[in-house]
Amino acid sequence: MKRLSFLCVFMISLLANGALTSMPDSLEINRQIVYKINIKEDIMPAAWRQVQKGFAEANKQNTNIVLFHLNTYGGMVNMADSIRTKILNSRIPVWVFIDNQAASAGALISIACDSIYIRPGGSIGAATVVNQTGEVAPDKYQSFMRGIMRATAEAKGKDTVMVDGKPTLKWRRDPRIAEAMVDPTVVVDGLVDDTKVLTFTADEAMEWGYCEGKCESVAQLLEMVGIKDYVIVEYKPTPMDKMIGFLTHPVVSGILIMMIIGGIYFELQTPGVGFPLVVALLGAILFFAPHYLEGLAEHYELIIFIIGIVLIIIEIFAIPGFGIVGISGIVLVVLGLTLGMIDNNIFRDVRPFAWVELLKPLVVVSVALFSGLILSIALSRKLLTSPTFPGLSLSAKLSEDEGYIGIDRRQKEMIGKIGRALTVLRPSGKVVIDDEIFDAVSEDGFIGKGEEVKVIKDEAGQIYVMRI
Repeated sequence: MKRLSFLCVFMISLLANGALTSMPDSLEINRQIVYKINIKEDIMPAAWRQVQKGFAEANKQNTNIVLFHLNTYGGMVNMADSIRTKILNSRIPVWVFIDNQAASAGALISIACDSIYIRPGGSIGAATVVNQTGEVAPDKYQSFMRGIMRATAEAKGKDTVMVDGKPTLKWRRDPRIAEAMVDPTVVVDGLVDDTKVLTFTADEAMEWGYCEGKCESVAQLLEMVGIKDYVIVEYKPTPMDKMIGFLTHPVVSGILIMMIIGGIYFELQTPGVGFPLVVALLGAILFFAPHYLEGLAEHYELIIFIIGIVLIIIEIFAIPGFGIVGISGIVLVVLGLTLGMIDNNIFRDVRPFAWVELLKPLVVVSVALFSGLILSIALSRKLLTSPTFPGLSLSAKLSEDEGYIGIDRRQKEMIGKIGRALTVLRPSGKVVIDDEIFDAVSEDGFIGKGEEVKVIKDEAGQIYVMRI
């Protein structure tokens, strides 16, 4: 009885001191945490956002394996390259389960992973760069893709194998095979000739070292590799993630850019501040806000865009004609919008042809700007003349018979007279003739304030002068 009482007291004291509270943890010490990230759509900014947040969560949870559940026909190369870099730099082993297709950008992501598993009937390859119409892009794009595919395969290193009884180093994933997935001119003896782009079936991928095994599901994959005690933690996109992914899609970004340009154009056509400016501001907010949250847009890109808009407004309202200020404004607007669509890590990348990643967003921005301007001009003509919106334009006619004239006819009488420059003319400004002030344009270029001038002609209601 005393022994039993002593044992009870001893157990109670251990519990009080927390000695036994760690026992359940010790029983689960061998449990594997598998963090699963789904990529089952085109590789767009939304996928890159999910990968970034997924890896951040995986690191917090002391994950043993990050597992990509992949099924994609490709997408944006710059987004896939960002995901590839994230995988290569991961301290956690990264596996991929190709649940049907890993084409184009999906192949690049898969090759970056430490282990590749494919569903029977699945495939990996066909990484040739194409444009939005499906046509093969020029060779400089293919050269870039060949380079990162080769570099990714090389990053997986070499294994020691026995050849004729001697240990020999062999690429774990042959870089030439990775290149052949991009370029049909790359030949791999016994595998592909110089007429086809390479795509592996599951069996072919296993034979040539681009797949560690075939399985029907994630559960079967883990069982096949001998992991029995595990817990799967899956990244779940939030509604905000889905909204950001929608707004950062290149097509939606192009529409938002058209809203910005169209709103500014219509605002310049109407007096005061009205609805078009609200549309332009809304488009700018919806464009930059998600890209900023994505980590793509930085403060300086927004500042570049705003400066560009200000320069364009100054050129239109303060400076006659269209010169260096307006051109600089357009360049800055295009630059700000383009930089807002790319991962800023590109500027820290030393890979050859990394700059090629700028071209696709540049094309999207340029096409959207041009389309927005043309559409705005076409719509403005229809809206201003439409009876549906009678208040948008002045419909009253001011005839000359009623005493209305469009120009000051007294300017014709000033031809040949001498006056002086009231302001600097560069080339536009104001002059004083017979104690009256007129707008004038210099035919001699710059004319300083106070210099004597002579009126030489009057065209379309505008006086032209030259220095005496």
